[in-house]
Amino acid sequence: PRTRDARPHSVPPRPSLGGRRAGSAAMNVAKSGYRVFSANSSAACTELAKQITERLGVELGKSVVFQESNRETRVDVKESVRGQTIFIIQTIPRDVNTAIMELLVMAYALKTSCAKNIIGVIPYFPYSKQCKMRKRGSIVSKLLASMLAKAGLTHIITMDLHQKEIQGFFSFPVDNLRASPFLIQYIQEEIPDYRNAIIVAKSPAAAKRAQSYAERLRLGLAVIHGEAQCSESDMADGRHSPPCVRNTTGHTGLELPCKQQAPFPGIELPMMMAKEKPPITVVGDVGGRIAIIVDDIIDDVGDFVAAAEILKERGAYKIYIMATHGLLSADAPRLIEESAIDEVVVTNTVPHEVQKLQCPKIKTVDVSMILAEAIRRIHNGESMAYLFRNITVDD
Repeated sequence: PRTRDARPHSVPPRPSLGGRRAGSAAMNVAKSGYRVFSANSSAACTELAKQITERLGVELGKSVVFQESNRETRVDVKESVRGQTIFIIQTIPRDVNTAIMELLVMAYALKTSCAKNIIGVIPYFPYSKQCKMRKRGSIVSKLLASMLAKAGLTHIITMDLHQKEIQGFFSFPVDNLRASPFLIQYIQEEIPDYRNAIIVAKSPAAAKRAQSYAERLRLGLAVIHGEAQCSESDMADGRHSPPCVRNTTGHTGLELPCKQQAPFPGIELPMMMAKEKPPITVVGDVGGRIAIIVDDIIDDVGDFVAAAEILKERGAYKIYIMATHGLLSADAPRLIEESAIDEVVVTNTVPHEVQKLQCPKIKTVDVSMILAEAIRRIHNGESMAYLFRNITVDD
């Protein structure tokens, strides 16, 4: 007879096929140990993130980034990230400040969700032109670097910083990748008779970058000198501005504009001569050649249009512009279409599909390959030196 405590032996149910697949997927995530998220709220900006994840063979992390009705940024991470290495891909659209807030809020959300490492993939680093003291301004790049560190980022992957010294603003590692191998490959494969070309620097400040391209392509170099507007070096530091001298009749010292007297009576400061730009000249022979202007950013195209007109006057029969980041703000597509420029080649670090529809002269080079390889190498702890082979210091 069966006693009161005796119970029939129960057989545990077999796991369903769907349960096995879910467990296998969870195991693969745990084994890989990293996830890739996009911090952009607009669909156009997530295209690069999708290309990178396709090359890596992983799925884009589940998250929702949106703007509240009062324009506040909200981020909801829809899966566990505890103990994992997280890569946040953030491309910068025209609304720069919103994109920065999206990145900061997502990084902080992942930090409070106990992510092990948070690595930002920011192909175009915003505010990179504001990396020098300008009179009574501020070094905004340093401020942004501090904000990213405070939000929880532990590493950054970027491409062609406007000034390499920006890496020193960060308290964590920065990998500054180069787009020049992709642009050089485009020159060799897509420009007919590129051996008859000459690399052009649109200002003396861009001569080092142009020289790097010229040496690798075995081409000549030309430099445009005498810009119509002030260059960055002229207005980099307000401490070099000459003071407005007032009449010093009846005073032994020099009266300064801020009603501050000179420290020693009788001392007169030497006169500071204002800079005078020479007329625009082209150093180098561009007659009967293909002119290729190289730079890191093409935003306000006024300088490039003016340079193209000068090169046409000097005899160049085709003009190309190669740049890493195609911001192409304001009326840039229209100005390019109406100018002497034959083609503008930029990478997809910044979304510019709308500008391409407005101007068929704009071409795009895909750099998702090197960004995906950088993510893979960083996660696996491999050396990054392979990605910088044949890259010069001045590139």
